[in-house]
Amino acid sequence: MEKTRKPLMMVGIDESEHSFYALEWTLTNFFPSEIPHHYFQLMVLHAKPSPSSLVEIKESGSTEEFVSILGEDLDNMADKTIQKAKEICSSKSVEDVITQVLEGDARNVLCEAAEKNGATVLVLGCHGYGAVKRVVLGSVSDYCVQHAHCSVMVVKRPKIKRISSSSRLHNLV
Repeated sequence: MEKTRKPLMMVGIDESEHSFYALEWTLTNFFPSEIPHHYFQLMVLHAKPSPSSLVEIKESGSTEEFVSILGEDLDNMADKTIQKAKEICSSKSVEDVITQVLEGDARNVLCEAAEKNGATVLVLGCHGYGAVKRVVLGSVSDYCVQHAHCSVMVVKRPKIKRISSSSRLHNLV
């Protein structure tokens, strides 16, 4: 008897707290620890930029050395990002997680990986940029919502209301 494959839930992460919040939210809401078997298979994917996409390549030894050092730094950041994701999963008692690091522009990497792996849903965090910053910086989540071949869930981190000192004083009087 052939074992049926679980639907794949892919969570795209970077090193931001917004993406780690999205991962924690996903684990809490779709992989609760009190349920021994989950409906989805979880995949956590980190898209790291290629060093050459961050630096203008010139024909000199110093540029090649810089790109090499930058590549090592990007690899270390990717390792730390995936390690933190594994720790978050472990803290929520989710041990059966697939992790992957792919190189390239996050927008394309996430959409292509979701399609290649047959993801049912792609989960992303939201940085909460305004319209101008989204246009200038480019929003990964906006792009994926428009171009992914699966459903995309964008998880927003709740805004923390700051109480000004004058309103605190007013409430105390």
